[in-house]
Amino acid sequence: MRLVLVLIGLALAAPAPAEPLAKSLFGAESTASPHAPSPFGSYSKGCVAGARQLPETGPTWQAMRLSRNRNWGHPDTIDFIKDLSAFAARQPGWNGLYIGDISQPRGGPMLSGHASHQIGLDVDIWMLPTSRINLSRNQRESISSISTRRAEGAFVNGNWSRAHHEIIREAAKDRRVARIFVFPGAKVQMCKDEKGNRKYLRKIRPWYGHHYHFHVRLACPHGEKGCINQDAPPRGDGCAEAQQWVNNILNPPPPKKADPNAPKPKPRREYVLADLPSQCASVLRSN
Repeated sequence: MRLVLVLIGLALAAPAPAEPLAKSLFGAESTASPHAPSPFGSYSKGCVAGARQLPETGPTWQAMRLSRNRNWGHPDTIDFIKDLSAFAARQPGWNGLYIGDISQPRGGPMLSGHASHQIGLDVDIWMLPTSRINLSRNQRESISSISTRRAEGAFVNGNWSRAHHEIIREAAKDRRVARIFVFPGAKVQMCKDEKGNRKYLRKIRPWYGHHYHFHVRLACPHGEKGCINQDAPPRGDGCAEAQQWVNNILNPPPPKKADPNAPKPKPRREYVLADLPSQCASVLRSN
């Protein structure tokens, strides 16, 4: 009896098995869920039901890095890509768009790379002009985009063209689009070059990186109550804010003095399935 009690005590004291990380679960899925299309949660904490796959090649686009299997999104996103790529194909030197990551087949956290792109409403679009729309799968793994920044993002470089301005402007004017992220120098350049209606500039936001691609974020589709929109951008064209980003790049402010008594920040915890909206369990497990 004593031995039995000891064994029971050891069993109770043993740590519970670690719950699998959400990124491992969603990253293992190769197909979409058999649901009607619907995003659940927020851009950085959610999933997408019934995602649609962007065809690898279309008349005016090619999906890149196919080995990642991240060319899945909400139907609104797929339609947006097709529409914008048709516009891009009419720009000098462009035959369409090279499309980077959208989302995984069922969205969710990714094994590598992005914190967002979880609900099928984000898409990365390469800055590289599309001279060819017939790249092979192997070529799409090895070819790289081009950087359009200079001086750590304070200015655009010689790779930036009027076509970049026109394509990003067209994207920002689309009612489906909530935000576009580009490096600060690109936003400032667009502010300087825009001679017409400046209203669309509000959606274009400066952010770190984003000089090899620009990131388009669509708003939650109408009627999707399980989808959480990001707060709207501040009012105005945002040009002064972008210029301040540039000023800080060129003349970095002095670092803030560390408070020796401040608690150390806790590392961000990796999400498990229970952290995501409840609908994501069904999205993940359905066949």
